Amino acid sequence: MPTRRQARARLVLPALLAVVLTGALASLHPAAQAPPPNIVVILTDDQGYGDVTAFNPASRIPTPHLDQLAREGLRFTDAHTSSSVCTPTRYALMTGRYSWRTSLKKGVLWGNGDALIEPGRTTIASMLKARGYHTAVVGKWHLGLHWAAKPGATVDRTTTQGPTDWIDYTQPITGGPLAVGFDEFFGIPASLDMRDYVYVDGNRVVEQPTSRLPGIPQGVPGFYRPGAAGPSFRPETVLDEVTARAVRVIETQAKAGTPFFLYVPFAAPHTPMLPTGAFVGRTTLGPYGDFVAQTDAAIGTVLAALARTGQAERTLVIFASDNGPAPAGGIASLLPRGHDAAGGWRGTKHTLYEGGTRVPFIVRWPGVVAPGGVTSRTIVISDVLRTVADAVGASVADGAAEDSVSFMPVLRNPSTTTPLHEAIVMQSDAGAFAIRQGKWKLLLAPGDGRASDIGAPPDGRPAVQLYDLEADPKETTNLQAAHPDVVKRLQDLLATYEREGRSR
Repeated sequence: MPTRRQARARLVLPALLAVVLTGALASLHPAAQAPPPNIVVILTDDQGYGDVTAFNPASRIPTPHLDQLAREGLRFTDAHTSSSVCTPTRYALMTGRYSWRTSLKKGVLWGNGDALIEPGRTTIASMLKARGYHTAVVGKWHLGLHWAAKPGATVDRTTTQGPTDWIDYTQPITGGPLAVGFDEFFGIPASLDMRDYVYVDGNRVVEQPTSRLPGIPQGVPGFYRPGAAGPSFRPETVLDEVTARAVRVIETQAKAGTPFFLYVPFAAPHTPMLPTGAFVGRTTLGPYGDFVAQTDAAIGTVLAALARTGQAERTLVIFASDNGPAPAGGIASLLPRGHDAAGGWRGTKHTLYEGGTRVPFIVRWPGVVAPGGVTSRTIVISDVLRTVADAVGASVADGAAEDSVSFMPVLRNPSTTTPLHEAIVMQSDAGAFAIRQGKWKLLLAPGDGRASDIGAPPDGRPAVQLYDLEADPKETTNLQAAHPDVVKRLQDLLATYEREGRSR
């Protein structure tokens, strides 16, 4: 019969062994023991590569908060949006899929536009919600809302600026953020220059649009279209309203103690440019520079809320702009004053050139991403979905996120040579394509893509443009005639991506 000491050893030794093994496994897989990170994605609207000092030291606009974020994280110098206008970029960000695979082949949605994200499609929000995250979007949605229609009204859910008088604003919205994985939504339906001007909270408008917003005040860059508005809706306060609501989400979820996903698509510095208070006159560049500075301050307020609530160290923050700077903001007039909003790249918003799709892109994740890093690896905004999936250990169904590749290897080691994309695809506002592979970029357009045709134009210009971005980053010398093999290879590759329904 075993002694008491022997019996006790039989009980204690297995327990000690279990502790040792558990510790060993934890040391091998520390991420498995760490709490899941919060995810915050901040998207500015029409902010150029050259509008952030961390990317353009010659910038005449102070952006201290984004510069600090860059110092604390990893700066991508070759990050692209999938389109040079906003709705397609937002679709790619949310779904990991190029928007030209949907009904939206060109242009953007308007205030009357229907929900673009298909029912049942995986989004960042639905993926994270399934893993227990609280999911919130605060800001400019611009991916369509399925508005209820007035009885007997002629309904127009097109992508054009059609009528909105058929919308029954007293009824709930049945398609939009809450239908694609978000627990809460507060913001505006589309751009700040697109009627009707209402706030949406959840699936209902905050106020019925019983007032009317007049045209843009004189002297303000850009414009907004006259239209119906909620009685208390003021375009100049939207930035502050969105910022305050984003802070409230952070504070609430910090107290709740559950992981959260917060998507903050600001409607700034898109036109109309309406700086307020102390930001009026903050720069020497007028309303454009002042509004960019105010947008940076709003980002700083969101980041400060993370720090104040103790969430900064456990939060993955991703920042990007949705496309290049907009000509409507008067950026051409800033060049003689020493500010290039595109940061030296050719082109602007709407175009296929680098200035249209190459954007400032920063990732901060304390404990994972080393501070102060820079990488020239090429990524596209659709990559965010699979990167977030990797960050939280989620799997993505094979039929989802068809154009998304995780750049997690780059976050962990910016000098890694791990292959990412075979190629990335970009689109202009008119629906023209560009495809990028390594140093080569092929534009399937004779010009900047805004009013182009795939066929040869009548003035005899080549129907396509090929640039070597290593030797010619400003896209000045068309090499299509000298490298027909490269042109054909890239055309064939794009055709394959279209035919197969995926690029990854």
